[in-house]
Amino acid sequence: MKHALSLLCVCGALICLLLAPSAAMDSAAYGLALYARLLLPSLYPFFVLSALLVRLGFPRLLGRLAAPAARLLWGISGQGVSALVAGLCGGYPLGAQTAAELYRAGEISREEAEFLLGFCNNTGPSFLIGIIGSGLFSSRGLGLRLYAIHALSALLAGIALRPRALPISARSSSEPGHIQESFSTALVASVHQAVTSVLYVGGFVVCFCVVTGMLEASGFVAVCSAALSKFSGLSSPFVRALLTGLLELSSGVGAMQSLVPGRDLFLLCAFLSGWGGLSVQFQTLAVLSDTDLNTRFLLPGRVLSALFSAFFAFLLYPA
Repeated sequence: MKHALSLLCVCGALICLLLAPSAAMDSAAYGLALYARLLLPSLYPFFVLSALLVRLGFPRLLGRLAAPAARLLWGISGQGVSALVAGLCGGYPLGAQTAAELYRAGEISREEAEFLLGFCNNTGPSFLIGIIGSGLFSSRGLGLRLYAIHALSALLAGIALRPRALPISARSSSEPGHIQESFSTALVASVHQAVTSVLYVGGFVVCFCVVTGMLEASGFVAVCSAALSKFSGLSSPFVRALLTGLLELSSGVGAMQSLVPGRDLFLLCAFLSGWGGLSVQFQTLAVLSDTDLNTRFLLPGRVLSALFSAFFAFLLYPA
């Protein structure tokens, strides 16, 4: 039944592409422009540096410093904090990429890597402060507040999801450091890995922009927005931005341009940033494709982060 449904959806998508090729091309062009202008410049350097730091042994050093707090709050090793820091600094899906790299390097156990996926994969400050804060609200201060809410929500999601018993690092952070790769070898491998990862990200961004564009062109989004608006009492443009953002975060932010800045928009931005969009979930699966990691914490973590973010945004929006 699942296979038949998937095949039906793919055939339906093909028919839509044939019936509305111009809408698909415009959406793909928008996705490529978004990727080239915003995501590639902001993500690629962080992908390279994150992989390079793991290969040069930085998690071992961080593990010695952060182990007590990490163990107390989330039951993870100090090395695992590297994935959390990477996700909060670089944005989606760098946290997941770093957790996978730590697991491949043997710095953390499989169980710890899987748990980290629930709260280390987050929206970066450049997007929240630059795009949402400055772009939507004309206020870097609100962007900073939104980022602080986002980071706090991710930390709380990790505490809420914490398993009772979690095997931590495969190696103890107190062990002597093992021989690391030379810088040149690590740099070559890190650049190769980063290029592969950002291509995955770009592919899914463009794919979901096309999906969103086709749904818009078919009138499906308009019909759903009108129905949900009537049911919820929210404005149709607000519901449209919500539905679009649930699929692809950047497209959702584009749909928010027509909304009036205020508490409702701030709450919506917080919620969607915590969720990340369905596109981000697939981006995460892509960077984990060459591992055997289970993603059972991924969806609950995103849902919790979205709910926590919306709650704190409601409380902390300036009067």
